[in-house]
Amino acid sequence: MLHAARLLGFLLILSFASILNAQTGIINGKVTDAKTNEPLLGATVQTSNEGVQTDADGNFELELAPGSYVLDIRYLGYTTSSTKVTIAHGQTQTLDVQLTEEITLLNTATVSSSKFEQSLGEVTVSLEVLRPDLIESTGKLTLDEALQKIPGVTVIDGQANIRGGSGFSQGAGSRVLLLMDDIPILQADAGYPQWDDVPLEVIQQVEVVKGASSALYGSSALNGIVNVRTAYATADPITKGSMFSTVYLSPKREELKWWDSSPRVFGASLSHRQKIKKVDLVLGAYYLNDESFRKDTYRKFGRMNFNVRHRATDRLTYGLAGNFNVGESGSYFYWSGINTALVGDTSTLATRKRLRYNLDPSLTYFDKSNNRHRFQGRFYSVDNDNDRNQSNKSSLFYAEYQFQRRFEAANLVLTTGIVASGNQVQAELYGDTTFTSQNFAGYLQMDKKFFDKLNAAFGFRYEHNVLHNPGFNYVLNNIAQEILPSEERESLPVFRFGLNYQASKATFVRASWGQGYRYPTIAEKFIFTNAGGFFIQPSPSLGSETGWSAEVGIKQGYRLGAFEGFLDIAAFKMKYQDMIEFNWTGSGFQSLNIGGTDITGVEFTIAGKGTLGRIPFQLLTGYTYIDPTFSDFDLEAPSGTQARQNAQNSSSLNNILKYRFRHSFKFDGELDFGQFRVGAESFHNSNMEAIDGLFQIFISGLKQFRDEHPNGYWVHNLRVAYEPTEHLKASLLFGNILNAEYTLRPALMDAPRNITLRLDFKL
Repeated sequence: MLHAARLLGFLLILSFASILNAQTGIINGKVTDAKTNEPLLGATVQTSNEGVQTDADGNFELELAPGSYVLDIRYLGYTTSSTKVTIAHGQTQTLDVQLTEEITLLNTATVSSSKFEQSLGEVTVSLEVLRPDLIESTGKLTLDEALQKIPGVTVIDGQANIRGGSGFSQGAGSRVLLLMDDIPILQADAGYPQWDDVPLEVIQQVEVVKGASSALYGSSALNGIVNVRTAYATADPITKGSMFSTVYLSPKREELKWWDSSPRVFGASLSHRQKIKKVDLVLGAYYLNDESFRKDTYRKFGRMNFNVRHRATDRLTYGLAGNFNVGESGSYFYWSGINTALVGDTSTLATRKRLRYNLDPSLTYFDKSNNRHRFQGRFYSVDNDNDRNQSNKSSLFYAEYQFQRRFEAANLVLTTGIVASGNQVQAELYGDTTFTSQNFAGYLQMDKKFFDKLNAAFGFRYEHNVLHNPGFNYVLNNIAQEILPSEERESLPVFRFGLNYQASKATFVRASWGQGYRYPTIAEKFIFTNAGGFFIQPSPSLGSETGWSAEVGIKQGYRLGAFEGFLDIAAFKMKYQDMIEFNWTGSGFQSLNIGGTDITGVEFTIAGKGTLGRIPFQLLTGYTYIDPTFSDFDLEAPSGTQARQNAQNSSSLNNILKYRFRHSFKFDGELDFGQFRVGAESFHNSNMEAIDGLFQIFISGLKQFRDEHPNGYWVHNLRVAYEPTEHLKASLLFGNILNAEYTLRPALMDAPRNITLRLDFKL
C-alpha cells in the first residue's frame, strides 16, 4: 500500500512537471556576424524580463511563457536587432540572427578595464585602444615602438611609463604591467617587459589602461596596464605575411657616421588563422635582423607562436597557446662622447644570447545558469646568457581561476577569482644562488548599470607576497659583504571605484579612484653589478611602494558629415608613498624608497575616422602635461634626510622627478586615395629637466648635449602605401625626415633619417 502511494505521488509529480513544461515555449537559434558569418560568443538575447547569452558557437536557447515578446539581440560593437515573436504552449521556434558591425570608435569593444566586454565610451577609466592596422601601416617592429603613438605613454629604453608614473630604473621594476591575453608576462627576476616576445603578427588589439590597476591585476600594475589581445581563428582561412627592410642614412653631423656601408634592418612575418571543425588554430612566425645605427649593437631573433583551442561542446572550450623566442643581441649603456654619439663606451658593451618561451593552458566553461568559469595558466621561462657576468635564468608559474555571473535583470556583472603565481630565479647578478617567491591573491569586481545611464564599478583585491632569500656574499670596493638569508611576507588589500555617466547619446562623463601596490623585484633588492663604472649594489631592506591615482574625464563623440570620432579630456593625480628609484649612495647606485611623490596633469586625445569630403581619413592625436614632484623636497634640510638626498642626486635644483617629460604631443593621420594612402606622424617631448646628476659629470658630452638641446625635440615621419588589390600592399616609410638629433634616454642617441620598404600580403 505504501509503495503504491509513493508510485502514485511520483506519477503526479511527473504529470505536474509535464503540465508546467507544456505551458512554456522555447526560442532557440544562432547569432552570427552578417559579414563574416562568424558566431558571436556572449551575445545577449533578452526580453524585458528574461535573457541568456550565446555560447562559443553563437547558439542560444530561451524558455518563455506563452505570449508575445520583443526580443533584443545585442553584441558589443554591433547594431542591436529587435524582433517581435509570439510563442505558444509547447512550441519551439528557431530564430537565426545576423548582426551588423557598428563602425564607431565609441563602441569599440574592450575588456581590460573590468575583465568583461564594455564599449570604449562606457568604461570608468582612461583606456586607449591600439589597432593592428595602425601598427602595420606605420611599420613598427616591436610593441614598445607602437605604444609611443598613444598619448601619455612613453617607453624609455624598454621601460614603459604612463603619464609620468615611472622614470628610468635601468631595466628593473616596471610599474606598468604587460599582459598577453589577460595574463602577466614580465620577466620574473626584474619585472621587466620583453617586448620582442609580443606576437605583433597575430594581434587583435592592444588595450592600455592609464592609472593604478592593482585592484584588478595586482602588483606591477601600479601605473597602469598594457593588455595585448591576440586574434581568434576564423571560419574562412586567413594567411597574412610581410617583408620589410630599413636602411639608415647619414646623421645630421657627419662626424657621427661610423659606417662605410649603411646599417640595415631586415625582417619578415607570417600568420595563419583557421577553424577546422571544432578546432581553432592560430599560427605565427617572425624574424628580425637589425644591424642597428649604433656601432656594435644589434638584434637578431626568431619567434614562433601557436594557439590551439578545442570547442568540445557548446559550453566547454579548452586550449593551449605558446610562444618561443630565440636570439642574440648587443648593446651599450651610454655613448663614448658627444662627437661619437653613435659609438658606445667600450666599458659598457655587452652581448647576450637568449631563449624565452611561454606555454599557456586555458579552459572556459559555461554552466547551465550561463555562469562563466575560466582557468588560465602560464609557464614563462627566460634564459639570458650574458658576456659580462650578468647571466640570469628565471621561471614564472601562473594560475588563475575566474568566475563571472551576469544578472541581466539587475544590469549587474560580478567577476571574482583567485590567483597563485611563483617565481624561481638563478643568476650571477644575485650571488649565483636561487631565489624563490610566491604571490597569492583574491579579487572581486562588480559592475552595475543604473537607469541605463550610469555605470558604477567597484573592485577589491587582497595580495600576499612571500620572498625566500637564501643569502649570499659579494665584494664592494675590495671589501667582502654578506647578505643574510631571510624570508619576507607581506599582505595588503587594494580598492578601486569608478563611475561613468552617459549625459547624452555621445557624451560620457567619468570619475575614478584606484589604489596601487608594487612589491619590489628580486633585481631591485639583491642585484650587484658594474654598469660602465657605475656600481649597482643590493638593497635588501627595500620596501614595497603604494599609492593611488584619481581622474575625472569626459569623452565626447562627434560626427562631421561622414567623419566620426571622439574628444577625450582628462585631469588626473597620482600620489605614491615610498616610491622606488635608483639613487647614488656615495659608493654606488642602489634602489631606495625615496618617499612620497605627487604627479598631476591633464591630457587631451582626439581620435576619428571616416571621410572628409570624399577622402577617407583616420586620426589619432593627443597632448599630455604633467607636474611630477617630490612631496618632501627641501634644499635646506639636514644632509641625512631623504629630501636632501633627492635634491643632491638630481641634475636639477627644482622640485621635479627624474626622467620625465612635462610636455608631450603625438599625432598620426592617414588619407586614403583609393589605391594610394598617405600618412604622417609627429612626436614631441619637452626637455627632460632632471636626470641623475652623476651622469652629467662622468658621461662624456652628456651635459653639453643637454645644454645644446634645452627645448626637447620633434620627430616627423611620413609614409606612402600602394594597394593594387585587397591582398597586396607596398609601403614606403620615411623616418625622422628632418634628421633631428635626439635622445629619448640620456646618452643613448636615437635613429637618424631612415627609409623602410615594406610589402604586406594576404591569401
